[in-house]
Amino acid sequence: MARVKRGTIHSKRRARILRSAKGFRGHRKSKLRQARQALIKAGQYALRDRRKKKSVFRALWHVQLSAALRAYGISYSKFMHHMHTQNVTVNRKMLTELANKQPDAFRALVADVTKK
Repeated sequence: MARVKRGTIHSKRRARILRSAKGFRGHRKSKLRQARQALIKAGQYALRDRRKKKSVFRALWHVQLSAALRAYGISYSKFMHHMHTQNVTVNRKMLTELANKQPDAFRALVADVTKK
């Protein structure tokens, strides 16, 4: 059986890893072992932060809604309570979009929800 030399495969794998590590600092961009470890860790951070991004944006919507509602003299928690009791189902992202881009519609919604 003929001998198989894997030089090209190894070179391609090494080049792919180092290409992915481009922009890293120190030996993490040029040494294969450090680059491989750095890429594994970067992938872990990326996965974690893709999940975290959703909660960060939800918190941002809470803050923006609270600020918009303070102009109408109502707190965020009381407004959301009124929304739930009247079965108005508009999510926080859309409420924030309304408050920022269509303040007249948002004012009408707040007035409609908070009336007794």
